[in-house]
Amino acid sequence: MANKEISMDIHEILEHLPHRYPFILVDKVLSIELGKEITAIKNVTVNEPYFPGHFPYHPVMPGVLIVEALAQAAALLSFKTMDTKPTEDSVYYFAGIDSARFKKPVNPGDQIILNVKIERILKGIWKYVGTATVNKEVVAEANMMCILKEIKK
Repeated sequence: MANKEISMDIHEILEHLPHRYPFILVDKVLSIELGKEITAIKNVTVNEPYFPGHFPYHPVMPGVLIVEALAQAAALLSFKTMDTKPTEDSVYYFAGIDSARFKKPVNPGDQIILNVKIERILKGIWKYVGTATVNKEVVAEANMMCILKEIKK
């Protein structure tokens, strides 16, 4: 298994994603199979900045942020597969989100396992299938497309 990378800690994640607090949504990478699949973790804490407003009486992680966490895991997989890192001259954008489904709420104290697989790469557009689980139960899933674009300054 020469393509298997067992883990990435937060320091290496920060080298491969331009996101920073409060928008970095991947805490650890458990495994990467280059060109194929990534499994990562998002630890959900009560300190997350959206919980006071979503919802004050019953904190629930917004579904769009779960999909964003899947997309960040996808970006890590892509950058590692391409053996590159983001620069100030480019951004890895969403090109599309299809079939997003939210199955169960995610609460403070949960640990989300993010699994993203590359479905195909065509003309610079990467297509992925992502699944988020908590305690082995699917909480969200989505098909995503992303593209690396040059920033025009």
